[in-house]
Amino acid sequence: MEERANPRWLDLLWLLFLVVLALLPPVREWHKQVILLLIGTFQLLEGRFVRAVPHYGETLAVVIKLALATLIMVHTSDVPIKSSYYPIYYLPIMTAAMYFGPLGTLFWTLLTSAAYCSYLYPALKQYRLTPEGVAELSLRIVFFFLVGMIVNRFVMESRWQTQRYRVSAENLSQANRSLKKAQDEARRAERLAALGQLSAGLAHEIRNPLGVIKGSAEILHQKLSDSDSLSRELAGYIYTEVNRLSALVSRFLDFARPSQMQLRSQQLPPIVEKSLRYVQEQKAATRVNVQREYAPALPNVMADEEFCDVVFTNLLLNACEAMGEAGGDLKIRIHPIEKGEHKEIAVEIEDSGPGIPAESREHIFNPFVTTKQSGVGLGLAIVTKLVDLHGGAVRVTSEPGQGACFQVLFPEAVAETASAEMEAKLH
Repeated sequence: MEERANPRWLDLLWLLFLVVLALLPPVREWHKQVILLLIGTFQLLEGRFVRAVPHYGETLAVVIKLALATLIMVHTSDVPIKSSYYPIYYLPIMTAAMYFGPLGTLFWTLLTSAAYCSYLYPALKQYRLTPEGVAELSLRIVFFFLVGMIVNRFVMESRWQTQRYRVSAENLSQANRSLKKAQDEARRAERLAALGQLSAGLAHEIRNPLGVIKGSAEILHQKLSDSDSLSRELAGYIYTEVNRLSALVSRFLDFARPSQMQLRSQQLPPIVEKSLRYVQEQKAATRVNVQREYAPALPNVMADEEFCDVVFTNLLLNACEAMGEAGGDLKIRIHPIEKGEHKEIAVEIEDSGPGIPAESREHIFNPFVTTKQSGVGLGLAIVTKLVDLHGGAVRVTSEPGQGACFQVLFPEAVAETASAEMEAKLH
């Protein structure tokens, strides 16, 4: 039910109309003036009345106006059916036309016509109904139906147009959201491409001198005598830090270089289990309680096992590290999701850590964004890149203090030919 909003000038016009009726004969009939006052008051308060009675407010509004219209006929003529105030019956008819559909409008118009014709019975006791009287009465009733159906038609047309505008507004809003999302993804892809080129160039230039430094540190460490402990310790530091820088450069290259994927139809649970075994050997997973929920008879996905191992290892390790030394519950769920004619396989990795702040959720997949003191911020960027290459998606949900849940979606392997097609696109 929609509220009818009347502008103030329309209310003033309505009051002016009732004042004119009050000044027309019979002027000294106080019953007529009271009924006009009731009609005007109810018309102004009708919206509130209908909202106050949610289920039957519209029906009661028509009944009240019909009753008041019927009463005013009695007090405006000695023979009510001959009263010049008969157009007052248009009021309940038009109200019904605004609230109800065509059938409802016909019903209330018929009821109004019956109320008007009810005055015919006492009139026939004193007067004879002439053919001209029958024609006049029929004409008035026909106009009742004509007015009711015309008003109802305009109201239905207005509702239909309003619905069209509402649907158009919703579609436009959805299109704007989709466009904004596409623009954000395009900007993100541009940033990733630029960073990838920069990372590849820097990594290539840094790797060669690192190799020389690493080899020199090994030789120096071997040549130094045991008596020169300080020099051996410094040479060990050089060797350790060079290894760390080399691993960092390798991650830059993993992020920047084009990925050559070997896709084949396979199950996701074995890949997840392989990544989980590796993560459980790490210090961060010492006090982590793992809970598995794998749906039975899962469809295969087209996946590169090596790259998927990188994806799940990053996400599982991040979840364990997020829970800290105290540990917590790590939930792993794998289940299918219907998407049109095909399915997507969802892998959900949920931790019981502190969660991700709302202002950080949109940026955690960008390169070099990290909350770890020793992190570089490439883990989730690499995860997103690899999942995108599989035709999937990565989503995250989190509530402060209630952990975070990363959902990785892979499309179902529809046919074996899909592998060849996707590999052809990648190469």
